[in-house]
Amino acid sequence: MKVPVIFFAGVLVSFFCNGQTPKHAPAAAGRVKKSMAGGYKLVWQDEFNKEGAPDTAYWRFEKGFVRNQELQWYQTGNAYCKNGYLIIEGRREARPSPAYVSGSKDWKKKRDSIQYTSSSINTAGKLAWKYGRFIMRGRIDISPGMWPAWWTLGIEGNWPANGEIDIMEYYNNKLLANIACAGPDRRALWFSNTKPADSLGGMAWASQFHIWRMDWDEESIALYADDLLMNRTALNKLQNRDSTAINPFMQPHYMLLNLAIGGTNGGDPSSTSFPRKFEVDYVRVYQKQDNK
Repeated sequence: MKVPVIFFAGVLVSFFCNGQTPKHAPAAAGRVKKSMAGGYKLVWQDEFNKEGAPDTAYWRFEKGFVRNQELQWYQTGNAYCKNGYLIIEGRREARPSPAYVSGSKDWKKKRDSIQYTSSSINTAGKLAWKYGRFIMRGRIDISPGMWPAWWTLGIEGNWPANGEIDIMEYYNNKLLANIACAGPDRRALWFSNTKPADSLGGMAWASQFHIWRMDWDEESIALYADDLLMNRTALNKLQNRDSTAINPFMQPHYMLLNLAIGGTNGGDPSSTSFPRKFEVDYVRVYQKQDNK
């Protein structure tokens, strides 16, 4: 989600929509696979089958203006569970900003008003995992200005030295799969691949649900969309280029889900009608016995 210079890790191959059908009924949660090929066992899941706010045993909220000079004010009311989905809703709504400080040079404080709202939820301080298979089924909005993401951050260190993995990220007609550690200049060093949304089918592709997956182990991180390999990077390339040389991907990471609007990468949302939605069917984490 942060935005410095990008190092491209490889070349993508053709990518077609998976034609998935809409959400299973909530009762289908009992049919979730408890194990998968390769020795993976289900260790955590959120099927979002309970109506109302996201489960606070798992999720916490970010609040206010947070990062990347994004336009949205994060608040709790824009994330809710309905009919077996988590819905993160971007809205156009104007009101004075409670963070405003006259004369401030901080972008978060010098805005006197809020023009857009959304939600960002994460498992920081509640749940974190080291290695495993992470799966999310969701539907993203690719309208101008939308910046949805499913990503992770390491529990120790300051960004980017704590490590970032963008399993799913979209902005400005690009689907991205990114991994970042700290570069020698203390800025993020990115290993990233992108795929133009138009080449996937554009709005028709975005109208369907898709499955994003990360396979992360002691050797590499592999990011997939609908079983297409988007990015595979060896862990031995991901140590921080600073005096510590710590590898931030050999520690637990927590998970984030958010819908950002505008900002340094998101584009101009002024022509977009609102509300817009990032819908999540489920998130599941599998691990091998020796990774627990």
